[in-house]
Amino acid sequence: MSDAIIRLEDIQKSYFMGNQAIPVLKGITLDIFKNEYVALMGPSGSGKSTLMNILGCLDSPTGGRYILNGKDVSKMPDDDLAEVRNTEIGFVFQQFNLLPRLTAAENVALPLIYAGVSKKERHERAMEALKKVGLEERSHHKSNELSGGQIQRVAIARALVNNPSLLLADEPTGNLDSRTSVEVMEIFGKIQEAGNTVVLVTHEEDIAHYAHRVVRLRDGLIESDKQQAFTTIHH
Repeated sequence: MSDAIIRLEDIQKSYFMGNQAIPVLKGITLDIFKNEYVALMGPSGSGKSTLMNILGCLDSPTGGRYILNGKDVSKMPDDDLAEVRNTEIGFVFQQFNLLPRLTAAENVALPLIYAGVSKKERHERAMEALKKVGLEERSHHKSNELSGGQIQRVAIARALVNNPSLLLADEPTGNLDSRTSVEVMEIFGKIQEAGNTVVLVTHEEDIAHYAHRVVRLRDGLIESDKQQAFTTIHH
């Protein structure tokens, strides 16, 4: 099928300690399609963080092929991978990684500076991204004037500002209380409804419930891959 935005073919990853290879991913084959909402789950040591790094082009596999949006990125040189990361992928991490001296809008616009976008357009696109997460009225606030949930929403807006084809979220609610987690997860739902592909790494079952498909890893292999019936929660 041609609308697979992510196609993994027998992905393997080993780390080397001295001359001993330690296999972490032992042959992952997986297709993720445009506009899917997928949760990657698995116990500690299952390989989910390694897989997330490969999906995000932060690391390359030792074996197998990774086709992202029609491009084989598995053997790309680092410079080309950096370009793919900047244009194709939006990242949301557990640590919000905002720069405290910048306003929300300036933080959101950061990726556009690297992309060489003019100041006026940077501001317009940052405001548009903040609007998607319901924070346009907080655009002039610095992170110490925002709550944890608002800071994570700024981080989500920053991930969206380049119009990436893929949004990767790594334990995005790990530092948030349960009520704020629900707010943030509802935003991911809206982003997916608007046409984005969302891949979420989490070890929390209640967070995985928001996704439409759950892929579970164990010992570097896919243990199960299931669509789940979901109900959109509106408060």
